[in-house]
Amino acid sequence: MLYICLVHFDDKEVFSRLSDAEKRELDIASTGYDRELERSGNLVRAQALQGPESAVLVRVRDGKISTTDGPFLETKEQLGGFILIEARDLNDAIRIAGGIPLAQHGTIEVRPIHRVPQYDGAA
Repeated sequence: MLYICLVHFDDKEVFSRLSDAEKRELDIASTGYDRELERSGNLVRAQALQGPESAVLVRVRDGKISTTDGPFLETKEQLGGFILIEARDLNDAIRIAGGIPLAQHGTIEVRPIHRVPQYDGAA
């Protein structure tokens, strides 16, 4: 079953308190864990995201597109990346998420992927 591990953390707080050497070690640990998951067959895709200030929120209302710069979230932790994994079940997905190095600095949200049904005649 597919699960997404959404990596939330306060990038300004985390990266301001880590030294350059610690940031480098975190990057090495993160890419190393990705390679470990790839070898075990659990990794589908992992990707870091640019900071929340680069985000654009898109809404469509009454057929019109509107955009707003940046997220309007009342939280310090922001979505910083994701890891799409294949896991036996939720407990296996939680075990895998617990190994993500940024879990020590923030929160990993584990959510099963919803497969949208395919309907006859759909484009």
